[in-house]
Amino acid sequence: MEFVRSIWENDKDYMALVEDLLEDENLLKLDDIVHHHYTTRLIHSIYVSYVSYRIAKRFNLNERAVARAGILHDFFHEGREEIAALKQGSHNFVHPKIAIKNAETLTELSELEKDIILKHMFLTTVGVGVPKYKESMIVTCVDKYCAISEVSTPLRMRVKGKVSEWGMKLRVVHA
Repeated sequence: MEFVRSIWENDKDYMALVEDLLEDENLLKLDDIVHHHYTTRLIHSIYVSYVSYRIAKRFNLNERAVARAGILHDFFHEGREEIAALKQGSHNFVHPKIAIKNAETLTELSELEKDIILKHMFLTTVGVGVPKYKESMIVTCVDKYCAISEVSTPLRMRVKGKVSEWGMKLRVVHA
């Protein structure tokens, strides 16, 4: 979601919270992984992080935890097949656990940040429990919003193109 890039990069308060994470080579490798058919896992994670951060800031919640855990919520390099081969459960159930493990190699995580990362898929899987914190619920909901937006973008673009094409044909017919 490139339109967000200029916004979050120029938000000095946000950048102060996540800058160290965005310097990690292992995290930056997420930019090489296509995510939700349209974007990369890194851009998706930043999108979730930044939108969640803005909501947390608006409601005087822990914006630092939301921003950092939002970036780290999908911090895994494995594909669906590799996760399935682990035989530990579904992709939606396993990847948050991998993300926490990877995040802990990068930074110390608070209990709040762990809850955000571990439970960000709770609406799509069972067994992880309900988020304990408002911040966890924010990241969960924003992640679903961003995923739907990302998955539907190619379809919206195709429909918009077809509508424009039909409009041009109608103009030619009525000219």
